[in-house]
Amino acid sequence: MSSGSAGGRRRLPLSLRRRAVPWDRQGPTWREARPAVIAAALKRAQARPSGNWYVVGDSRDLRDDRPLARTVAGQEVVLWRNADGRPVAGPGICPHLGAPLRDSPVRCGTLVCHWHGLALDGGTFAGWEPFPVHDDGVLLWVRLDAAGGEAPLDAPVVPARPERALTAVYTGVGTCEPEDVVANRLDPWHGAWFHPYSFVDLTVAGAPDGSDGSADVFTVDVSFKVAGRLVVPVRAEFTAPEPRTVVMRITEGEGAGSVVESHATPLGTDGRGRPRTAVVEAVVAASGRPGFALARGAAPLLRPLVRAAAGRLWRDDLAYAERRWSLRSTGRFPG
Repeated sequence: MSSGSAGGRRRLPLSLRRRAVPWDRQGPTWREARPAVIAAALKRAQARPSGNWYVVGDSRDLRDDRPLARTVAGQEVVLWRNADGRPVAGPGICPHLGAPLRDSPVRCGTLVCHWHGLALDGGTFAGWEPFPVHDDGVLLWVRLDAAGGEAPLDAPVVPARPERALTAVYTGVGTCEPEDVVANRLDPWHGAWFHPYSFVDLTVAGAPDGSDGSADVFTVDVSFKVAGRLVVPVRAEFTAPEPRTVVMRITEGEGAGSVVESHATPLGTDGRGRPRTAVVEAVVAASGRPGFALARGAAPLLRPLVRAAAGRLWRDDLAYAERRWSLRSTGRFPG
């Protein structure tokens, strides 16, 4: 699976499939995709500590001149950067008369309420209490102890990432709960059937059975489609390091070490009382090829393409998660 080298030269990562198998002629995966295996992996993921940390969004979206506002677990949250450039987070409701702080400007690292001028520098003031916040360089996290209800951790569970990587973050929203998103990612068998425009020749080489608590990994051999019969074959591992995160890591082939982190953040309920969940997916791509430095330099041009590719996949996968929630919430399917 590795790109390897020949005669001192690195081979191209592309492979030419010997024959293209029609979508309806590929091997069915429904027997291997046992609901009990997926459900057990989900249950083990839900038992892992999150420390009450929730992914808010892309670190690049947090600017110096205006706040970033989100609703997380039904609570208005506002974030901004202080005078030192460090992130600050807290309730998005002004403690004075309830103004939406999302609409207020930031001046010299201080958030100034646009209703009556109450100024917040990130410390406790006038009844406003900050939330712990973490910027890992790719994603922003906020800790909401009242919502999480767990023993708090000083920092979120951030997966190991490759250095000198190209990063891009996609965000989508669906009518479902975080567990439905995580269950989708813990079902690698659906890839070539549900996303034939992106994946072919998918085989799940290993799935956890729960007998070894230290090894809870789905191992997948799959080829990413490029054009026609051209593909990039890789081996990848799927793990769930905490209840709302699934990580795909390429272990062999082109881009070994690259990760795709799928984070599910509960937002609250809509006007009909249905749960809303945000998927925040971070693509952290790396390569040992000399030309990859050029790709990193062209990151501003490449990020929209990466986000578009992630968006196409998540339009399908959020439909999967929404369907799962709909059936589960009405008792038509176990969950």
